[in-house]
Amino acid sequence: MKKNLYLVSVAALLAGSFMSGCSSDAEAGETAKGTWADTAGSELVLADEGALSGTDGCNRLMGTWSETDGVITFSEVASTKMFCDGVDTWLSGLATAEIDGDTMTVLDDAGTTIGTLER
Repeated sequence: MKKNLYLVSVAALLAGSFMSGCSSDAEAGETAKGTWADTAGSELVLADEGALSGTDGCNRLMGTWSETDGVITFSEVASTKMFCDGVDTWLSGLATAEIDGDTMTVLDDAGTTIGTLER
């Protein structure tokens, strides 16, 4: 009886540690999901399964995203190329991003900060 109780206790501890490991992996991807925007009209929507959509305030953006070690990488990003007088289309130069709380810092191919978005 004591041996069975011991085995059940060990199994419960192992299951708990596996579940907590799974939840942190899920939370890592969850930090980036959602809508990110600024007051000038730029917006990114990072959806399930790596789908990306948004606008730079003028042009539509679509592509994919992934997160590795806290860095968001944007790939296969396509954009319309409309002329928009007086609109800063900085977001169309996105390559990667980092998140700190509710702020996403967007970087270009050279790793230079090009702007920020808020959740």
